Amino acid sequence: MALTKQEEAVRVGKRRTTNRIYHVLFFLSTVIGMIALALLIFDVARKGLGYLDWQFLTSKSSRIPGKAGIITALAGTLWLMMIVTPLTFIIGVSTAIYLEEYAKNTWFSRLIQTNISNLAGVPSIVYGLLGLTIFVRFLHLDRSILAGALTMTLLVLPIIIVASQEAIKAVPMNLRHASFALGGNRWTTVVRVVLPSAMPGILTGAILSLSRAIGETAPLILIGAASYIAFMPNSIFDPFTVMPIQIFNWSNQPKEEFKSIAAAGIILLLLLLLSMNALAIYLRNKYQRK
Repeated sequence: MALTKQEEAVRVGKRRTTNRIYHVLFFLSTVIGMIALALLIFDVARKGLGYLDWQFLTSKSSRIPGKAGIITALAGTLWLMMIVTPLTFIIGVSTAIYLEEYAKNTWFSRLIQTNISNLAGVPSIVYGLLGLTIFVRFLHLDRSILAGALTMTLLVLPIIIVASQEAIKAVPMNLRHASFALGGNRWTTVVRVVLPSAMPGILTGAILSLSRAIGETAPLILIGAASYIAFMPNSIFDPFTVMPIQIFNWSNQPKEEFKSIAAAGIILLLLLLLSMNALAIYLRNKYQRK
């Protein structure tokens, strides 16, 4: 039945009203998140900027607020990320390439795919228990940097695998067909066509996974990462601590000065995280231009 002009105008008016309501709700959601983030950064900067000096960056951990520094935790974090980053990227991208380009659609490959997707949502404490059982107790790596790095690799690996698979799936199939038509085999097509096209999405997944790795504390606490280290780690088999654990330790100290020192540590952690993200975004934009 045809609607009258008045009924059509009422229907259009309702749609516009609904659109405006959702527009306002989405805008408020964005503004609330931005305000909360700005307040958090302002509060941390107000407390910590005064303590962020050369002495703080080069001093070891101490129970005296005026002598406390973050160099041992910073070194432990850098050691950890130098192992986690290549392991995560190489294993994660290789697994995604196999599942998308080489694996046949069998029950076994579907089982692997389902398990990887489920592992991406498993709580981090479970990976801590896994790392404690396999790396610390079974392989006797003790509370070393290597045990911590392998545990964090397990934690973030499903994220980069899923992100890399989605990036590879998004590469148009006609690009692959064009490569095959020109005489390229599967490996040539993957290296010269699929990977360059999928690299922006893969790097986005790498940003997300490494950002999670650098900020996680629960798995490392569970495998026995120390909260107080008075010496610099010299090898991957040395005990270690990381910045999130050091910050957590300072924030629990009764002296008020340690709260400001913890804020200085948070600023440094954010700067380190932003630097890593900036490098990944630069690489992503470089591949997008190609």
